[in-house]
Amino acid sequence: MSEFAEIQVATIDGAPQRMGDYAGKVLLIVNVASKCGFTPQYAGLEALQRRFAERGFEVLGFPCDQFGHQEPGDEEAIKSFCTLKYDVTFPMFAKIEVNGAGAHPLYRYLKKQAPGLLGTEGIKWNFSKFLVGRDGKVLKRYAPTDKPEDIAGDIEKALG
Repeated sequence: MSEFAEIQVATIDGAPQRMGDYAGKVLLIVNVASKCGFTPQYAGLEALQRRFAERGFEVLGFPCDQFGHQEPGDEEAIKSFCTLKYDVTFPMFAKIEVNGAGAHPLYRYLKKQAPGLLGTEGIKWNFSKFLVGRDGKVLKRYAPTDKPEDIAGDIEKALG
């Protein structure tokens, strides 16, 4: 089993889940926040989910409060916000850290596979995105400023 497949995460409801449960799917993994200038990207992420889900694609949202305290709520508040404001249907997970000593193993893996500009691994801000292939390998890393709709072509290629 691959390193990616063995990574354990917790759903927004607290249930344990392995990344291996997504084997064979193309994933867009995003660190999200409810009070960020990029928060409207939830609409674009949901549009990608609805457009490509039947072909084996999933957006996975990981709330993070490491950037300007822009995800202050608990999981119930985050879930409610995403559902009521953006009608999010893609899987959401428990709040995590993406940088520093407490960085979740998922983000350690993603950053190692696809370093940012000049080889830096740190996540710069909310709504950084990682496109992961069906085999669990990171295909591409996107900046927070990269709009979800601009990633559609890469998703199309990854889906084959």
